[in-house]
Order: sequence, then structure tokens, then C-alpha cells
Amino acid sequence: MKKYILIIIAFLGVFTINSCSEDDLELSNPNQLSPDTFFSTESQVESSVNAAYANLQPFGLYGRVMFYMMDNMAHENSGNGQQEGDKVTFADFSFDSSLPSIKDYWDGCYRGINKANFVISNAEKINELPEGTLTAAKKAKYIGEARFLRAHYYWLLVNRYGGVPIYLGDGTDNTEGQPRSTKAAVIELIIDDLKYAATNLYDKGAETPGRATKGAAQAFLGKVYLYQKSYGLALAEFNKLSGYALETNYYDNFMEETEHGVESIFEVEYDIALGTEQFWWSPVNGTGPINATKRGQDYGVLDWFNVYPSDDLVAEFETGDKRFAGSFYVAGDTYNNGDNTFVELDFAENGGNIRPAAWKKYQNYYKQPSENGESGINVKVLRYSDVLLMMAECENEVGSQASAIGYINKVRTRAGLADLDVSLSKDAVFKAIVHERKVELAGEQVRFDDMLRWGIAATELAGTNFQVGKNELWPIPDAEISSNININSEDQNPGF
Repeated sequence: MKKYILIIIAFLGVFTINSCSEDDLELSNPNQLSPDTFFSTESQVESSVNAAYANLQPFGLYGRVMFYMMDNMAHENSGNGQQEGDKVTFADFSFDSSLPSIKDYWDGCYRGINKANFVISNAEKINELPEGTLTAAKKAKYIGEARFLRAHYYWLLVNRYGGVPIYLGDGTDNTEGQPRSTKAAVIELIIDDLKYAATNLYDKGAETPGRATKGAAQAFLGKVYLYQKSYGLALAEFNKLSGYALETNYYDNFMEETEHGVESIFEVEYDIALGTEQFWWSPVNGTGPINATKRGQDYGVLDWFNVYPSDDLVAEFETGDKRFAGSFYVAGDTYNNGDNTFVELDFAENGGNIRPAAWKKYQNYYKQPSENGESGINVKVLRYSDVLLMMAECENEVGSQASAIGYINKVRTRAGLADLDVSLSKDAVFKAIVHERKVELAGEQVRFDDMLRWGIAATELAGTNFQVGKNELWPIPDAEISSNININSEDQNPGF
């Protein structure tokens, strides 16, 4: 009986990817599913894969927690006087194992992993389908999507918690929980999954927008190698990418009308048109599917908001950098198609601090007079400019500084800035990469991990409560320690 229940649960999270037909994605009657009869049609296979995508969307991940916790820890944000308590804990590093956001993130990832595993563990059944029902290429593609998503969820986990329990089955054999695996074991699984995905996924032009592609798998694999300081392997993966380029207009990366552009490698789908009834009450403790993010509310301008860009981040931009206007609003900027003008951005609050700017990325002010918190703009998880700067980093470590500078200059040219001198030293190139990643990817949840892997977090976060040896990781949630008999308080991360 338990197997039937788990299969039904797996499909409670089925969520329509924007460009797919609803007829193709809906199940006629989930209560009639069984392990013996499921995976008999392409629609069933695709629906099961869609269920694994759905867990990227909730508030516990990209719908809310992901952006404010990462940007707050990186101190790309400053909080206003009414900032909600859980947001403050990430800014001042006072979070602990009881925090709901810590648990929602953990649960969201493992729900996604369980749904991906449901597909992967039934790969043999999928591969037995007749060619007339599903071609060999499509079979491998769907399994590749599931493995890409599993890798992504484990990547989110390993970067926040370190070594975590590894689950590979369909969920029916893990009633007591698994012990923590080593970080190396988790990374090995991620690399394995991404290699399979890179071999079997379709190219971007041949795939429905919103689904994982060969280029996405290659780019993520390169990123994983880069984080392990395997620069040569990373560069080899990045060099396989084709069909990507920089958007002419930087801000086109962050508007709803220009989603899935030439620069986009992977993005998480949102669409208010599909309904907002689950927006204010995301089911399953912040881990249920939603159609909109709270980015608009948390990063608002004139309406209620939690955070605004920090002085340090705003000051990092060079004079004339076009990315500034694509990232921030300042007093005097127009919005709502130019019908209105911001006049109240430089106001005093928080004991006299002046707000120098407000976030523009992923905000809806460009087309409406207010931000009500419901944003249907897709979240860009990986862009080609990010890849170019990672390629520059690899070249600077194991290749040539001239090649590294060439990649940096491609990004700077789009920003309207002068090229860097090709004679710069390795150290100077590294400093340029640090700067470019900070401004190019501002508010895109990469800065904190960049600082950690470069070993500069203690210096960059001096004056905050960041503790070396503790705050590089999050604590394992209390609920996991109390419910998993193979994990106890001795397995908790240092300092928690």
C-alpha cells in the first residue's frame, strides 16, 4: 500500500511548464496509478519529470528563500526597519537549526530529489516502452532531465550543508533515513548525473523553453568542476557550449517579455497567468508549488519591502557602467513605461541610513505603477555572462591571462566599459574577475559562494557576525535530526 501512496504524492507536485500543453501534462486519475501500470505512455513519463521541476518553484527555494538568504549573507542587501525576522538572521548570521527557512530549503530539495528518483529508478521500465510509444532518444532525454534535476537539488544541498544523506531509490525503502555522506560522495553523484544529462539532453533550440538542455548540463558540470578547482576540466565543459551569446541589452535578462533569450542557460519558470491562489499560502510548509515569487515584495521600491541594495554593492559599479541602470532604480528614474518618476528613494531610515538605490532586477515597475509582490518573472539560475567569467577564471589559473582578459572584456563591452589591458598580471586579472562577478551578477545569489571558494569571505564580511569555521555552512535542520535515526546531534555542522 505504501508504494501506491508515494506514487500519488509524487504527482501532487505536477506543475505545467509554460510552453507545454495542459492536455499533455494532466493525469486522468492519479488515484488509479500503480507501479505495475505507470510509465506506459509518453504523457506519463513527461508528467513524472515535470513533477521534479515543480519543486524548484516553492518559497523554500527559488520562490523566496533562495534570493534573500544568499543576497543577505553576501551583504548585497541592507534591511529596512521592518525587515522580517528570518531575513535578519541571514544578514547577521544568527540563524540556527530551528529556523523554518532552513528546514523549508532542506525539505524542498529532498522533495525534488524524491520525484527525480521516481523517474530514474524506473528507467528500465521507461526503456522497455516500444519505439512507437517513445523513441530511444526521448527515453534518454527524459531520464537525463531527471538526473539533471537531481544533480541540481544535491548541488543546492551540498553548498549549504556540506555532506548530506544520499537517496537514490524511489522513496519506498528509506523509512528510517540515511546517514550523512561525505561532501566528496555528493559531488561525485552530481558529476555522474550531469555527465549523463550532458550526453542525452537536447540542444536548446530543439527543446521546449523551460526544460533542461545539453548546454545547461555542460555549463553546470563546468561550474561544479570549477568549485572543486579542477580548472582544466571546467574549461573543457564550458568550451562545449554553443548557441549562446550576451543579450545586447543587459536588462533584457530580467523582464518577463524577454525570458529564454540567447543568454539564458537555465531558468526557473513562473507565470501568474496560471493562477495565484497558492501565492500567499504555499502548501506543505513552504515547499508546495507556486506560480509566482515574492521577489517583488521583498525587493520592492515604493511599496512594502524587506531589503534594498547595500552601499558597498552600489559603490562597486564604475562610472558609466550600463549594468547599474539595469540593476537599480535611483531617484529621478522613470517607471511604468515612463509615466511616473521615482521621487522618494533617498529617504532616511534605520537610524539615519540613506537608501542610495532600490532593486530593479526582477521587479515589475517597468510595466506597472506598483509592485504587489506577485512576480511572474522567471528566475535566471545560470546566464552566459556567468559562464564567460568562469571561463576567465579557469584561463587565469591554468591557461593564459590574455585569454582570461578576452572573456572579461566581452562582458565589459556589453556594459559600455573600456577593455582591460591584456598585459595585466595574474593577480590583477583575479581582482578584475572578483569585481566583474560582483557587479554583473549582483542580486543573483552567487556572491556568497564566490567569496567562500575564493577564501575572501572573512575579509569581505569583516564587521559582520560571520564566523570562520561556522557560517560557511547552514545547520542540519532540527526536524531532520529528530526524525532520521541515522543522524544525531554529533553529526551537526560545527558551531551549531
